[in-house]
Amino acid sequence: MSVVCLESLTFGLGHLVRAADRLGERLVLLTRDPAYYAYELGRLDAGALDVVETDTFDVEGMTDVLRRVPDPRGLISSTDTWTLAGAELTARLGLPGLDPAVLRLVRDKAAVRDLLHGAGLTRGRAVEPVAGGPGLRELLLKETGLPAILKDTAGTGSQNVWLVRDEAELDAALAASAGRTLKGRLFAEPYFPGPVYSAETLTWAGTTRLLGVSSRLMSPEPRFREEVTAFPVAFPEPRRAALEEWLGRVLAVLGYTDRFAHVEFVTTTGGPEVVEINPRIGGALVGEGLCRSLGVNVYEAMVEAALGRRPRLMDADPPGGPAVAFVLGYPAAPGVLTGVAGTERLADLPGSPAWYPVKSAGDRVEHLDDSRGYAGILYAEGETAELATHHAVAAANAVRVLTEPFPDTGPAPRQASGG
Repeated sequence: MSVVCLESLTFGLGHLVRAADRLGERLVLLTRDPAYYAYELGRLDAGALDVVETDTFDVEGMTDVLRRVPDPRGLISSTDTWTLAGAELTARLGLPGLDPAVLRLVRDKAAVRDLLHGAGLTRGRAVEPVAGGPGLRELLLKETGLPAILKDTAGTGSQNVWLVRDEAELDAALAASAGRTLKGRLFAEPYFPGPVYSAETLTWAGTTRLLGVSSRLMSPEPRFREEVTAFPVAFPEPRRAALEEWLGRVLAVLGYTDRFAHVEFVTTTGGPEVVEINPRIGGALVGEGLCRSLGVNVYEAMVEAALGRRPRLMDADPPGGPAVAFVLGYPAAPGVLTGVAGTERLADLPGSPAWYPVKSAGDRVEHLDDSRGYAGILYAEGETAELATHHAVAAANAVRVLTEPFPDTGPAPRQASGG
């Protein structure tokens, strides 16, 4: 009996293998590049799972591969990039899963914004031009005003997101977006300033449980680079309960009836506002933090949901553990990654800090404005999320991500003159 994982987040594969084993299932990983999971695979026993290298953008090819997998009983797709391919495979093989139409909706940020606006769950609509009508610039200034956000309807990792606070920034963002390859469409929405959080939820049969809230400390405007995360945020109980009820309504409007969700939101003077909804467990070390802070392997709930079973975590009272925090480690300048200095000092710092590598020496680091730029993650623990944050930041201050300039390719070759 097998559970298939279509690619995976950078971290969490080991927890997923152990969860599948405990539930009597064999985990099969479909991946374009096993090297991407070198950190996790290097910490598992040989043969702990089946790794099948295949083109994970080729749904037809993967369908043929999965028809040769012994008794596939469920499929897990925990990344934004492969969400829709996973939905298609699940439908083709008749496996338990959300309606693919719901996943297509959730991956369209403009459609989500408009649906929530119609249900009275956000104060802002999406702004998109229509054929033959005014352009995005004119519509944004008329309907949304400034400041506003321009972003990709299917973007991930804070990529292709622009805060525009005046017309000069608007024109610059429109020019920049014209030179980008978007995963979806460019649209605009109001900018809701305030502290950013992410709710880690589990939904089954239309009922949503709030497992906890992660804080999100961001870079200064106008960038939206994630830098520090801590879990769980200590909301007073009435506020936590109200937040859980609001999240349940948000997900219900979208038809999101089961599985994990990672809902990014802002707390504003007018109440919470959705930033985006991801139909998966949180990325980076959010899953690791959930496991440690709740004291259970939350990936068992992921496997159970893939099998079509009510996750036991919906009803359990987890024993609990330490609060956690992590800092994304960016280099000071773009370049070729040469190494990470200072990790030997971590043993002398409080909070049991640890460095989780994302990139390897020799990798190119070209983008420092979004999550493509971090080379690793500095993780630490504490009795509260606040103390865990202090431990993680102190440890991160001792570590330096090192790069050297990109190789000089030299002047362009001269073009031979004719005649």
